[in-house]
Amino acid sequence: MENTNDIIHGEEINKPITKSILLFFSHLNEIQKFIFRFFREAFTPPYELKEIIRQCYTMGYLSLGIITLTGFITGIVFTKQSRQPPADFGATSWLPSLVSLALIRALAPLITALIAAGKIGSNIGAELGSMNVTEQIEAMEVSGTNPFNFLVVSRVLAITCTMPILMTYACFVGLMGSYLNINHNEQTSFTTFIHDAFGKITFLDIFASLFKSLLYGFTIGIAGSYLGYNAKQGTVGVGKAANTAVVVSMFLIFIEEILIVQVVNSMR
Repeated sequence: MENTNDIIHGEEINKPITKSILLFFSHLNEIQKFIFRFFREAFTPPYELKEIIRQCYTMGYLSLGIITLTGFITGIVFTKQSRQPPADFGATSWLPSLVSLALIRALAPLITALIAAGKIGSNIGAELGSMNVTEQIEAMEVSGTNPFNFLVVSRVLAITCTMPILMTYACFVGLMGSYLNINHNEQTSFTTFIHDAFGKITFLDIFASLFKSLLYGFTIGIAGSYLGYNAKQGTVGVGKAANTAVVVSMFLIFIEEILIVQVVNSMR
């Protein structure tokens, strides 16, 4: 009798676990279909060029303020925190090279992506989620417009193309913040700073940073678009889609950062 009860109890425990596993793989299948549909629609006319340009302006130009502030502060703070170890050995002349390597290889792409995930990713999730729960997407389908191409493809392409530009801008702003700090403490000239800063940079560093920015932008766009496009439960679902888009994007960005760093380091 006890064995029978144990078997029944075990089956009751396993049911939620099995259901969760099946639900997880079901979500993976839906995400895979969503990504494949994006690539299919992205290379199929008509192309929403006006919408893509408008989204590039919204996501790129309107994000310059927070990117400028964050990049500038990052350059100053990282320089201040990195000064003491070289100073102990009388090697403060290494600071420009140290800061530029850190910014180009890791800090600029990562910080820009995290800011974009919080600002742009949440906006995509909320905007598409609101359109979905208010049946605006269905109305576009009835009117003969391809909502996936107009809403999803345009946003993913826009943020994918915009991220390398924002990353490059954040890197230069961070270097300017670093220069002001170094010039204030060591009276290093701007010409010397630029020469030292870019002396150790290789094409591999630049290529890896640009590739990471493209991948991060695509990840943020797909995550926000998928969650917003499939949002349910009214206004609660809209908030959940926006919040989940940020969390998932940041998690995937860190995973991608680890993998890319391992690959790039193996190529050095």
